[in-house]
Amino acid sequence: MITVIISEDQRMLRGALGTLLSFEDDIDVIGQAANGKEALELINTHSPDVCLLDIEMPLMSGLEVAEALQRKGAASKIIILTTFARPGYFERALKANVHGYLLKDGPSEELAEAIRNVMKGKREFASELIFGSMLKENPLTEREREILALVSKGKTVKEISSTLYLSSGTVRNYISEALNKLEVKNRIEAISKAEKNGWI
Repeated sequence: MITVIISEDQRMLRGALGTLLSFEDDIDVIGQAANGKEALELINTHSPDVCLLDIEMPLMSGLEVAEALQRKGAASKIIILTTFARPGYFERALKANVHGYLLKDGPSEELAEAIRNVMKGKREFASELIFGSMLKENPLTEREREILALVSKGKTVKEISSTLYLSSGTVRNYISEALNKLEVKNRIEAISKAEKNGWI
């Protein structure tokens, strides 16, 4: 029996997924979570075979949960469910070593089959999501992403330079370089574009 935990913030969709997967003879849904933090607690407690994680959830996103599990060396296999073909998301999912990256609105039979394939050691990636992700490559370096993420949280140049042990001038240069690469006029546009593409 394959044990599964579902994490999805939309209650109706979570319930429907749980019910449909429970109809499968070889799949047992042992837990459901409404946000990423809850999901991580359930996974740590029950160690399911497979975790189905919505990409965008409150408290922690599916990607953040996947990254936390990877750091911990958890044995559970992770399938990310999404409606977004955002390049940065796919890039992060691959780095977090997820086993599946699938469309949320696909048929439940396909999802059940994907769960079985993942348990056999295969990787399951929706071709539409891969293609959408290949169209736009992330132009930002890791440091530029890090600084832009801090700017998006309302941090000042002085606070960022203190956090990252860089001079204020260096931080301003990184921000300026990020604006040029993203072809935007200001920090607000830069944050908006980077977040829309899943780059920060």
